[in-house]
Amino acid sequence: MRQSQENTAIRRPFRAAPAPVKDGPRANRDIRGVRDVQLIDDTGANRGVVSFFEALKIAEDAGLDLVEIAPNSVPPVCKILDYGRFRFLEQKKAAEARKKQRTIEIKEIKLRPGIDKHDYDVKMKAMHGFFEEGDKVKVTLRFRGREMAHQDLGVKVLERVKADTVEVAKVESDWQLEGRQMVMVLAPR
Repeated sequence: MRQSQENTAIRRPFRAAPAPVKDGPRANRDIRGVRDVQLIDDTGANRGVVSFFEALKIAEDAGLDLVEIAPNSVPPVCKILDYGRFRFLEQKKAAEARKKQRTIEIKEIKLRPGIDKHDYDVKMKAMHGFFEEGDKVKVTLRFRGREMAHQDLGVKVLERVKADTVEVAKVESDWQLEGRQMVMVLAPR
């Protein structure tokens, strides 16, 4: 005789989410493990070394926050300021820096050993445009079929490219043969 067993789900213990990591400097009661601090008040005057609790009381009396500016110095440097405004200005500075930065892209120009003069001029015009934008240019010269027997023609074309771009670009890596193509990388000056 078998007894029927009840199917019960195993309850897993509840795990609390990890505490969020705060970015930026510590402020007010978040500053821990500090007995004395070098205090700079809201006018920018150096008040010298004072106890942490005294500095916190001065900040609260002024209606502002105590913010740790240099945590690694001995004693840590704390400043009395409006923390919300401080964070806003920091975010604004970071956004401005992101707006101004530009990633350098590598553009590719493909050539053939028997390229005609007009086609070459069009490719050079495009290359100069890339250099003006601050991008690097990878010049790829591809050989087909029996053109591999005349690699000297490809070398001449790449040397001509190098000579024509000497004022606006420098050679970052000279030409190298990779299988059936020669590759050269130029960077803007």
